[in-house]
Amino acid sequence: MYKYAVFTDEISQDLDLALSVAKEYRCEAVEIRSAWDTGVHKMTDAQVEEVRRKTSDLGLAVCCLGTPFYKCELDNPTEAKEHHDYLKRCCEVARRLGTDLIRGFTFWRRGPVEPVWNRIIANFEAPIKILEEEDCRMVIENEASTYLGTGAITASFLDEIAHPRLAAVWDPCNVLFDFDMEEKPFPDGYRAIRKHMIHMHLKDGERTGPNEARCTRIGEGQIDYRGQLRALIEDGYSGYVSLETHWRPTDISKELMDRPGGSAYSANAETATRLCLESWRKLMEEIV
Repeated sequence: MYKYAVFTDEISQDLDLALSVAKEYRCEAVEIRSAWDTGVHKMTDAQVEEVRRKTSDLGLAVCCLGTPFYKCELDNPTEAKEHHDYLKRCCEVARRLGTDLIRGFTFWRRGPVEPVWNRIIANFEAPIKILEEEDCRMVIENEASTYLGTGAITASFLDEIAHPRLAAVWDPCNVLFDFDMEEKPFPDGYRAIRKHMIHMHLKDGERTGPNEARCTRIGEGQIDYRGQLRALIEDGYSGYVSLETHWRPTDISKELMDRPGGSAYSANAETATRLCLESWRKLMEEIV
């Protein structure tokens, strides 16, 4: 059976509040992306220790660091160096928080992926070396604002790069925002990426026009989450499913969707995440 987790900043930038809600809804872990208006890749040693102490005191694991690694321009040496430094720091933070998983991406999308495919792969040589040296793993997220937006194309990337330090975090909802590709998140995207998947993000959404989509409350969108969650159980998936709500009572901007974090992102988040946690549990009651 999979394990329940939630992004803390999908509840609040106040870590105490976020952790209390996670415990209230019987989550087993949290995913750290930002707290106190500070991204996890920029937290001080004192802040990291506070995260470690507070999660430990409540018996909550930290399942992954939700970093923005390689949400930057392809072939920009200055930005690449900055992100490599982020990665080294996040490996240290991850170890202190009891995880070895660091979430990463594949550069801002500026056109079709085919012409830059080999350059993307080449740009992972340095990160892989860092991951080997620091004994950590990176989970690549399918993300429509980056070059790899679907389950199938992310699986193809991981097939080709074929390195044990790289795996997948599967986000079915992100497929809906990839208007250049047609993929049904479940079952098609999931079946394509399942062999690489060691982590999962949970959010729901719907396409509202030819090039428009929005997030919704869990269970109210277009993703077959009954089928998806049932498949996790049937396939024996025992990793974490981490709620990354993204939905709010009022829609959030595309800029905040692409670059989540901070107080503006967490505004109205607690209510939305509580509703989604309730919906998630109800779905599971129907399935199990």
